[in-house]
Amino acid sequence: MPSAYSARHSFSFRRFLAAGVLVLFAWLSVSPVFAQSVQIGAFEFSNWDGPVLPIHYAEPDGLSPDAPIVIVMHGVNRNADDYRDNWIDLADQYGLAVYAPEFSKADFPKSKNYNLGGLSNADGRAFDAIDPLFDQIKARRGVDNAKYYLFGHSAGAQFVHRFVYFNSDARFEQAYAANAGWYTLPNTNWDWPYGLKHAPAKPIAMPDILSRDLVLLLGDRDIDPTSRNLRQTPEAKAQGQHRFERGFNFLKVAKEQADRLGVPARWTFQIIPDVAHDNHGMAIAAAAQIDSHHTGKG
Repeated sequence: MPSAYSARHSFSFRRFLAAGVLVLFAWLSVSPVFAQSVQIGAFEFSNWDGPVLPIHYAEPDGLSPDAPIVIVMHGVNRNADDYRDNWIDLADQYGLAVYAPEFSKADFPKSKNYNLGGLSNADGRAFDAIDPLFDQIKARRGVDNAKYYLFGHSAGAQFVHRFVYFNSDARFEQAYAANAGWYTLPNTNWDWPYGLKHAPAKPIAMPDILSRDLVLLLGDRDIDPTSRNLRQTPEAKAQGQHRFERGFNFLKVAKEQADRLGVPARWTFQIIPDVAHDNHGMAIAAAAQIDSHHTGKG
């Protein structure tokens, strides 16, 4: 039966833990630092069916036309500017164009309208903003990238992994979900939002979900079962007592699905050593992986 993961990421707890060492070396083996300044600021995005979104950006001077475009999804505090700030030095170091859309609590109240993508909305679903934003970014920079990288931490990671389920035409190269508090598990027999049964929109087919390039990043210190904003419903706690354990369970369910269907999966994971629930620490790891993927070193 085909494995749900590549041999490099075979699904055993021992290898699961050892994978974090690879990231540590990735941090130490960095690309040459760009001697350039970084332009930071914000612009408005309105070319979609929802409300106008502030887009907080970091654009290093002298970027190549094919520089990776990274869309960064903020956490529960909706602090897109802080999330952008965590990427400024990384944008400079790796030559990345970084954009953090702001989904305010006023326009996207409660987790159902952001973390869960706003699937129950007739229009202005949060999920629907991403690819039109990508088009505006390309027009703004005068480039023609075919794809983008999507990164989210915490509530942003919830957004990202669910985005993978529902947006069949999304043009992401890779999607990074870091330290999500809980998951919609890839199972059509379990009720939404903890599974895909009775979801407000139709997900893409399970083999297609598993074939998308989703990268799960887990901080090995994100193990506080009473952490602020960690969902404590019985269904969430059944996924694990803390974020690290819940991420491990998420991967376990994905493997079971791939084995049941007899299909391979592109999903991969990395454990980030000595990082708790910290966006900046996870961004460091993600930026290194994006650079490796883009340059063909990974």
